[in-house]
Amino acid sequence: MDKVVSLCKRRGFIFPGSEIYGGLANTWDYGPYGTALKNNVKKAWWQTFVDSRDDVVGLDSAIFMNSKVWEASGHLGAFSDPLIDCKKCKERFRGDKLIEENLNLDAAIGLDLAGVTKVIKDNKIACPACKATDFTEARNFNLMFKTHQGVVEEAQTAVYLRPETAQGIFVNFKNVVNTSRKKLPFGIAQIGKAFRNEITPGNFTFRTREFEQMEIEYFFKPDDNETKTIFDKWSKDMYEWFLNLGVNKQNLRMRDHDQDELSHYSSMTQDVEYNFPFGWGELAGLAFRGKFDLTQHEKFSKQDLKYQDPITNEKFIPHVIEPSFGADRTVLTFLVEAYEEQQLEDGETRVVMHFHPKLAPIKAAILPLMKKPELTEKAREVYDILKNKFVCEYDESGHIGKRYRRQDEIGTPFCLTIDYDTLEKDNCVTVRDRDSMKQERIKIDEISDYLLLKLDK
Repeated sequence: MDKVVSLCKRRGFIFPGSEIYGGLANTWDYGPYGTALKNNVKKAWWQTFVDSRDDVVGLDSAIFMNSKVWEASGHLGAFSDPLIDCKKCKERFRGDKLIEENLNLDAAIGLDLAGVTKVIKDNKIACPACKATDFTEARNFNLMFKTHQGVVEEAQTAVYLRPETAQGIFVNFKNVVNTSRKKLPFGIAQIGKAFRNEITPGNFTFRTREFEQMEIEYFFKPDDNETKTIFDKWSKDMYEWFLNLGVNKQNLRMRDHDQDELSHYSSMTQDVEYNFPFGWGELAGLAFRGKFDLTQHEKFSKQDLKYQDPITNEKFIPHVIEPSFGADRTVLTFLVEAYEEQQLEDGETRVVMHFHPKLAPIKAAILPLMKKPELTEKAREVYDILKNKFVCEYDESGHIGKRYRRQDEIGTPFCLTIDYDTLEKDNCVTVRDRDSMKQERIKIDEISDYLLLKLDK
């Protein structure tokens, strides 16, 4: 993981937040290539789960919402983690995470506060910071960031940074039905920021207090016979989306939640997990939420949120299945999956990022063999031909071998080199494949079609 973090800083994927001021713990800024990579991930997700389907529409709801939303959803009363303090060094930790890391995942499932305290004490779990074994009793810590709307900090002005994007979808359910005229079953998709005041964020961008979600709420008529079918179809689609973008199936798994691990509103949940350098971690979740959310919002808002079947005129609260992806964790997955160090025949080591072409920040790099006017002029001509069709980069600085290495490290699938044969013989460029390093000569007037074919995988 340290090598991936180093590459991200060195090549402009991800920088530490507020770095010139000493940083701010567990905040990260996406650099030029990281921004492009993340945008490509979101674009690929939207294309697969929204644009290519006729049963899913989009939404972009506000981050700030009426506090009643969080009361109805249960976040105000129950959205908390078991917080413990080390009495020696005063560091704070999530008790359940300490148990998971020191014992096993199952050991923390279903424990109440007293149970967390007892397991930590009985097993003499040590503080990760100072190795002491003297902790306070576990207590609830609400994960929502609280602020105030307006100029006076009074109780009635309290608002929260949303801890999830899902509730923005639920409160707009009737608006979407009335304006899109979608019939069940259908989904509402949203990509947006969410915020959780995590006690122990860490593992680079895997767990942060500010993150982005890619989420769908899929509504359908309550039917026990259809629920499992719909759930299994979404499970398959989620799993295959990662495989289709280059994730090795050996590093990917679907894990069913045990009965005592399920959220109170869910009777069926799966996690898509990836084998990170620090172990298996959740990338995405699939939950059957039943009719909990719409029922709660109908109760608290006093508004009718029932769906009326246009054929039978029957009115009912739909059931919901929620496919939810973490955008930042997904980007981290593709970074880890793409990273490889290769030993070359000359004894050198090549670092290469094997991004799927759809995700690569730069699709093609145009490189004059040397920084000579006649070569750079021709290279600029090729760049001008391609830049409106592909995300390209022009680079003339340094030895050609070092420029190849740089493009390997940012995951550019193809490098196009302009040399003196281009000018004097064949009007061709040398196309170098990132993964195989094989080279072939392609005529300049054919290069657009060549790239289109190679990049459309």
